[in-house]
Amino acid sequence: MSAARWLVLIAACALALLAVYRLESDSSGLTRTTLMVDTTPATVWRLAGAGDAPVVVIAHGFAGSRQLMDSFALTLAQAGYIAVSFDFVGHGRNPVPMSGDVTVVEGTTRVLMDELGRVSDAALALPGADGRLGLVGHSMASDVVVRQAIRDPRVGAVVAVSMFSTALTADEPANLLVIAGEWEGMLANEALNALRLADPAAALGQTVGDPATETGRRAVLTPNTEHVSVLYAPATLRETRGWLDLSFSRDSDGPVVRRGGWIALLIAAVVALGWPLAGLARGLRAAGPPVRLSRGLFLLAVLGPALATPLLLWPFDKRFLPVLVADYLALHFLVYGLLGLALLAYGRAVRVDVTAVVLAAVVALFGIGLFGGMLDRYVAAFFPTMERAAIIAAMAVGAVPFMLADAFLTEGGRAPLWRVLLVRGMALASLGLAVALDFDRLFFLVIILPVILVFFLLFGTVGGWVGRASWRPAAAGIGLGVFLAWALGVTFPLFAA
Repeated sequence: MSAARWLVLIAACALALLAVYRLESDSSGLTRTTLMVDTTPATVWRLAGAGDAPVVVIAHGFAGSRQLMDSFALTLAQAGYIAVSFDFVGHGRNPVPMSGDVTVVEGTTRVLMDELGRVSDAALALPGADGRLGLVGHSMASDVVVRQAIRDPRVGAVVAVSMFSTALTADEPANLLVIAGEWEGMLANEALNALRLADPAAALGQTVGDPATETGRRAVLTPNTEHVSVLYAPATLRETRGWLDLSFSRDSDGPVVRRGGWIALLIAAVVALGWPLAGLARGLRAAGPPVRLSRGLFLLAVLGPALATPLLLWPFDKRFLPVLVADYLALHFLVYGLLGLALLAYGRAVRVDVTAVVLAAVVALFGIGLFGGMLDRYVAAFFPTMERAAIIAAMAVGAVPFMLADAFLTEGGRAPLWRVLLVRGMALASLGLAVALDFDRLFFLVIILPVILVFFLLFGTVGGWVGRASWRPAAAGIGLGVFLAWALGVTFPLFAA
C-alpha cells in the first residue's frame, strides 16, 4: 500500500475515533435503560441522581427510529427531564407492522396515537416521574403528537417539528411550539399558519398567550436547515428545551448536544477508509480493464431501461411484500437491471468471476458491518428484526442486478464523468417517472429518492475505488447491491393491510 493510502488510513481512523469519542460524551452523566411497552421497544434517558421530573416522550417520523431523535433525548435528559424515545410499529426494532388506512385519521394515525398513549402511560409510571407529560414529534409524528395532546389531558406541552396537521384549532393543543427548517418550504409556511390560528397578526419567533396558563403558542424557523438537519440544529434543541421549561415552570441547565457535525465527520471518515482498503484489491487486478461500450450502445443501455421500466410495470399490481412501496422498488430494480445487463452482454461488457464475488463479499461486509454499525449506533436502526430478513432478500433480487448494470456501465469507476452522471441521473429519473405515473400508490418513493442519491454519492465513490483498483466492476456491483438491499430493507416501514 502506498504512503498516501497509509496516510489516509491513519487520518480516517483518527477522525473516526475522535467523532465517536465526542458522540459518546453526549451521554456523560446519564443513565440509559430499555423499556418494553408490550411489543414497543423504548429507551429511557435520565440524569443520574436527579430528582422527580416531568416526562417527555419523543416520537420519530416516517421511516425513522429512536436513534434519529437522540439529540432531543440527550439534551432534555441533560436538562433533568426523563426522556423516553421509542420505535413506532413498523419501524426500527418494533416487530409489529403498521396497519390501517394511511389516508384517513381513523386508520394508521389512530394506531400510532394509541401506541403513543401506551408509551406515555408506561413513561409516567416510571420511578421519578412527577406526573407532568410533554410530547415531541417530528414529521409524521408531529400530527400524531398534536392529536394525542388534544385527546390526552395529561399532556402539558407539545413540540411539533416539521409539522403538518389538520387537527389544530386556535387554542388546541395547549402550549404548542412548532419548529420547521428554514428550507422546508410548505412546512415552514405551516408553522406560521399554526401560529396565526391563535393570533392572525402574530409573526414567526413571537409567543402568543402564556405557557404558564396553558395558552401558549409559538412558531420558529431554524436557520439553514431542512427536514433532517433540523433535528440536529442547536437552535431547534434550545427552543424545545426552553418551551418545555416555560410550560412546566422550570429553569433547566445542561449542555445542548451538537451531534450533526460529528455524525457527518464519522460518515466521511468511514467512507474515506474505503480508499486505502480498496488499494489492497490491486493484487487481484483482472488481466484487462473493463469493456467500454460504443457511445450508441451505451446511450441505449442507459436510456432504454430508464424509460421502459416504469412503463412496463405501470399496468400491473405490484403488492407482494409487507412493506410500503418496497415491492415496487424491488421489481423496478430487477427489470431495470436485467434490461441493462442484457444490452451490456450484447456488447460483451459483462464479466463475473470467483475473484469478483469474493471481493464483493468484502465490499458488502464493509458497508453492512462497519458503516451500518455506525449508522445503527448514532443515526437510525440498521440491524433489523428477523421479520425483515425476507424483505432484504427480496430487495437483493432486484438491487444486485441494478447495481451490476450500474457498475458495468460506469466501467467500475473508469468511465468518463459524463457517463457516470448520466447513468445515475437516469436511474433516479426513472424512479421519478414511476412516481409520476402512479402518484397515489408510489408517493412514499419520494422519501427514498434522497437515500438512493446519497448512496450513489457515498458508496458509488467507494465502488469506483474498488473497481479502478481491481478492474472488476462486478465486485462493486454485487457488493453494493447487497448493501443497498439491506439499507432499503431496514428503512421501509413494515405494513400489514
